[in-house]
Amino acid sequence: MIRIIADDKIPFLKGILDSYVDIRYLPTTLITRNTVENVDALFVRTRTRCDEKLLKGTSVKFIATAAIGFDHFDTAFCEANNIRWVNTPGSNASAVLQYIASALFSIAEKEQFQLKDKTLGIIGVGNIGSRVEKLGRLLGIKVLLNDPPRERIEGSSGFVQLEKLLQESDLVTLHVPLNRSGEYKTYHLIDEEVVSKIKKGFWVINTSRGEVTETAALKKGLSTGKLSGMVLDVWEGEPLVDPELLNAAFLATPHIAGYSVEGKANGTAMIVRALADHFHLPLLNWYPQGIPEPQIPDILIDAKNKNQQEIIKEAILHTYPIRTDDDRFRTDPATFEYQRENYPFRREFPAYRIHLQNDAHGSLVKLTELGFQEVITPHPPTPSP
Repeated sequence: MIRIIADDKIPFLKGILDSYVDIRYLPTTLITRNTVENVDALFVRTRTRCDEKLLKGTSVKFIATAAIGFDHFDTAFCEANNIRWVNTPGSNASAVLQYIASALFSIAEKEQFQLKDKTLGIIGVGNIGSRVEKLGRLLGIKVLLNDPPRERIEGSSGFVQLEKLLQESDLVTLHVPLNRSGEYKTYHLIDEEVVSKIKKGFWVINTSRGEVTETAALKKGLSTGKLSGMVLDVWEGEPLVDPELLNAAFLATPHIAGYSVEGKANGTAMIVRALADHFHLPLLNWYPQGIPEPQIPDILIDAKNKNQQEIIKEAILHTYPIRTDDDRFRTDPATFEYQRENYPFRREFPAYRIHLQNDAHGSLVKLTELGFQEVITPHPPTPSP
C-alpha cells in the first residue's frame, strides 16, 4: 500500500485518502528524515524544507505543498532523484486579491485620497498580479506592470522597467516568487540601493515572500520619506519578526493573505488530485464539500450620499476587515505560527450577496465583476408628504 506522511495542519484532508493509502498525520516539527525514510509521498506546508537533508536515501518519490510558493523545495535535487514535486499555483489568488483590496481601501481611508487618482505598480503579473491588475483597472486606477519573465516572452508592450514603476507609482504591490539567484533574482529586489534612488514616497504592499524586500531598506526608506507606508504580510526570517519593522508598518499580518477558506480548499484539492494522478487513485475530481456560509452573507448598503469608493470599500471590508488580523498579530507577534495554524474562518467575495439601494454610480456592476452575488433591491418608496 502507498505510504504517505501529511502535515496535520493541511485543511480538509483528514479522512479523504485513508481508504486508499496508509497515511499518517504529523505536526510540521515531526516531519523529519527519520519519519519520512520509508514513505512514498509527502504532503507538507511551507515550513518543511524538502531537500537532500530530508530526502536523500528515502523512498519518497512524490512531494506536494498546499501552497503556491515552492522555495522550500530543492527542485534541482528532486528532479535529479526522480522525485515529483507539486505546488498549487493560483489556488489562493482570489484570497490574496481580497487582502490587497482591503489594504488599498484602508490606505485610502487613512490618507484621505481617491484611489482613482493614484497609480498602482504591480511587480509580478502572474495568477495573483493579473487579478490585482483587473482590480486596479476596475477601480479606475492607473496601473503599471513589471514582469521580466513575461516581458521576455510577450514583448515590452504593456510592461515597464522596475525603476520607472517605482518612480511613478503611489502604491506598489509585490507578487513574485522568491528566487535567490539567476536571471530573475528577486531576493532583496527592494533593497537600500533601490530605495535610495526613489524620487518620491510610495506605499509598499508585500504578500509574496519576506526576503523579496530588505528589512533595513524598508525601515530606512520609511524614516527618510522614500517610503510613505507599508502593508506587510510576509517577513524576513519569519516566524521571527523584526519589532521595529512591525511597529513601522501601517498594517501587519502573519503570512495569511491567502488564507481564505476557498484558498485552503483549492490548495488541498490540487495536491490530492496530483497524488491521485501520480498513484492512479480514484480522486481526480475531488473537492471539499460542505463549506459553510459566512456568518453574515448578505451585505446591505444604502448608497445614498456615498461615492463609488465608499460603496465598494464598505462591501470589501465587510468580507475582510484587515485591521482585525493586524490587531491580533500586534497583540502577540510571538504567536506567528499559532495564528497561521488557527486562522479564523474567512470567505471570499463570491460567498456574499450584495443588496444595494440608491446606486447612482454603477457600483453594483463593479461589485459583481469582483465576484459578489447580485441581489436586485428596489429603491425604497418615497415618503408621503
